[in-house]
Amino acid sequence: MVQLNQFILATAALAGAVSAAPPKPSGAPKPPAPFPVPSNKTTNPWPGKDRYVVRSYGKKLDQTIAAFKAKNDTLSAAKTRTVQQKVSTFHWVTTRALVSSIYNVIKEARSQRKGGKRVIVGLVLYNLPDRDCSAGESAGELAIDKNGLELYKTEFVDAYAKAVSSAPDLDFAIVLEPDSLGNAITNQGVPLCQTATPIYEQGIAYAIAKLQYPNVHLYIDAAHGGWLGWADNLKPTVQIFAKVVELAKKINPLAKIRGYSTNVSNYNPFNAVVRENYTEYSPSWDESHYASSLAPFLEAEGLPSNFIIDQGRVALPGARAEWGEWCNVDPAQFGILPGTKTNNTHVDSIVWIKPGGESDGACGLPGAPNAGAWFDEYVQMLVKNADASLTPTYIKGENPKSL
Repeated sequence: MVQLNQFILATAALAGAVSAAPPKPSGAPKPPAPFPVPSNKTTNPWPGKDRYVVRSYGKKLDQTIAAFKAKNDTLSAAKTRTVQQKVSTFHWVTTRALVSSIYNVIKEARSQRKGGKRVIVGLVLYNLPDRDCSAGESAGELAIDKNGLELYKTEFVDAYAKAVSSAPDLDFAIVLEPDSLGNAITNQGVPLCQTATPIYEQGIAYAIAKLQYPNVHLYIDAAHGGWLGWADNLKPTVQIFAKVVELAKKINPLAKIRGYSTNVSNYNPFNAVVRENYTEYSPSWDESHYASSLAPFLEAEGLPSNFIIDQGRVALPGARAEWGEWCNVDPAQFGILPGTKTNNTHVDSIVWIKPGGESDGACGLPGAPNAGAWFDEYVQMLVKNADASLTPTYIKGENPKSL
């Protein structure tokens, strides 16, 4: 039985100052107290909606477009422009200060609304105390031994809930704490993870309980097939999810989730073109098979079996010698576009949760910058290798060809 003991989610704190006191949206409803009542809807929240395109990410791609134009590579510049202008990604909220950035996201999402369509906004909630316990590359601002859980609840989750509840005209798909619960399955031999696990469970349960709004759709993160998709890990993974949902119901009896996110910040394909040798003994050799492998265990526990699958970055066949290679994998591509129809009824949507651009760390490729720093050469590779679903967007006066 193979178990992967170190997987790093190298997500840096977002750059730029954020105003401490966002203006109150006009006519914003006051959140119910103490906990909101959830919607009874169980349908897939994604179809028929426009998807929020994160402008702050798009602005970073100006550098990539300029680099391609300097090489007279008009085609790649135009493909990058499509990512910049049309591809929905998720906005990461990783500190208490960044919660206020949700108000700006709401403003931008409203400006992107077309006609009578609702807009769905992808958000990541990522600030558990002592997060990333198995590796520490993405350690956050809160510590368990410094009142971290209470601060997480009152200054992060409560503020987060207030922000999303201020926009009932939008839908929100929220990914809860990438990679965290995976440590409860495979990394209990790491002392920090053993200590952190009950805090992770309590913190995520609290977030579920507090975010029960009709326009909010919650996805617990389920790591990825190369970590939790091994046969021996499937049932224990689902048992942890069931435990967390039950903890949430003790806080708010009506608490529920929509489903699970997978492959956040990793490089697994949705449908593998080639089955890699290192997946030989796994029923979850790609993310579609991982969702299908987990589904019967989830249903046996009375849990939903719905998934969103991150395809923002995907390794090309043969790029990795083993599944444990997680850092700036080369060669890789921008994967299939968000919203691409799948052949798996358990999948709500393909999404780009972690879009390419921020380095995973000073590893994987020579010259790679530290975790979180912009790695434009890597983005250029993702564009050049991109899935065929990424078509170009030309502007007036451009010659549609690649030199």
